Amino acid sequence: MATARKKASSTLLTLKIELVDTTPLIWRRLVIGGQASFATLHHVIQAAMGWHDAHLHEFRVGDMRIGVPDAEFDEPDHPTAFEKRVRLDRLLATGATFTYLYDFGDSWLHRISVEQVRNRGDHDDGLAGGVEGGERACPPEDAGGVGQYQEFVASFENDPYGEETEAVRTWAGLDFDPARFDRPAANAAIARMLWNGWIK
Repeated sequence: MATARKKASSTLLTLKIELVDTTPLIWRRLVIGGQASFATLHHVIQAAMGWHDAHLHEFRVGDMRIGVPDAEFDEPDHPTAFEKRVRLDRLLATGATFTYLYDFGDSWLHRISVEQVRNRGDHDDGLAGGVEGGERACPPEDAGGVGQYQEFVASFENDPYGEETEAVRTWAGLDFDPARFDRPAANAAIARMLWNGWIK
C-alpha cells in the first residue's frame, strides 16, 4: 500500500487549459503534482489565468461534478464531490479531457487536457511546478462572458482610441492589453499562494 501511495504522489501532470470559444485562443500550460486536490487545481488555475476567485466554480470529469457541495443547488442523484477530497492522480491520466466552469453568470468555460503524466523524481515533492506557457490576457472579471469580451477585443483592435474602447479600458485598467500574458507574474502568484500555505 505504501508503495502504491508513493508512486501516486510522485507524478507530475502537464495540463493545457483553453478558454473555450475565445479567438485568438486564450490558453495556459501548467505543471502540477498528481497528489494535489481539485481544490488546489482551482487556485492554481485562477492564478495561471489571471482570475480573481470572485465567483463560483465547478469541475466536470466525465459525469462527475467536483467543487464545493451546496445542498440548496445540488441535484440529489448527481451530488457534487468535495474538491478538497479528490486528488488529481485518482481520476486523471494522459489524454484525459475535462472542464472547469468559472462564474456561473458569465460562464467562462475552460477545457483542460492532460498532455502528460510523468514521474517527478524523489527530489521534488511540491504540489505545483508552475506555468510553462500561455498566450493572451485573461478577460477582466465580470466582462459579461465570451461574446461580450470578444466584442471588446474587436473594438480594441479596430478602434483602440474610440469612446467605447476607452470606457472599457478605464473599467478594466488602463494598462490592460488583451494580447499580453505575464508568465512571471502568474508563477509568482502561484509561488506566493504555496509559500503562504493558502493552498495545500
